[in-house]
Amino acid sequence: MKRSIGDQTIELVQGDITLQNVDAIVNAANSSLAGGGGVDGAIHRRGGPSIMQETDEMHSQGCPTGEAVISGAGKLPARYVIHAVGPIWDGGRRGEAELLAGAYRNSLQLAVEHGCRSVAFPALSTGAYGYPMDLAARTALATTIEFLQAHGEPALVRFVLFSDGAYGAFAAALEEAFKTED
Repeated sequence: MKRSIGDQTIELVQGDITLQNVDAIVNAANSSLAGGGGVDGAIHRRGGPSIMQETDEMHSQGCPTGEAVISGAGKLPARYVIHAVGPIWDGGRRGEAELLAGAYRNSLQLAVEHGCRSVAFPALSTGAYGYPMDLAARTALATTIEFLQAHGEPALVRFVLFSDGAYGAFAAALEEAFKTED
């Protein structure tokens, strides 16, 4: 599924983020940048140890929730990995929506600053961090649309969704976002 905003495209695909041929992929990182399971583990396994070595050297203090840092991509087809730290869901009582929006916004900003024309995101915070998929999808897409309207880049933002449920939630949120745009 694709939607355009000017010359930019938002695309939803179901698949494996580590196989995406884009300039940057976004990692659902933890605040210590220590590697982990899910998307984070898959990126580190496929990309090799150089990703962890670089994040240890360049970002030894970790990364706060809602922020993002960038590294090389090791053996991945992408040039960069953007490590974004989304919030742990606590019922929406601790500013989770703004922190999640910040993780997406800061990732997009890093992509632009590093000349990336294409970036692929997972559904940040929806795995072990427990963020409800439908709410996460709305925040992810609203933040991306707002960023593309304000900055006119990157040319392609792809959401790579692992499950049918994730794809369905993002597809519904994308349709909803574009209905309100009309």
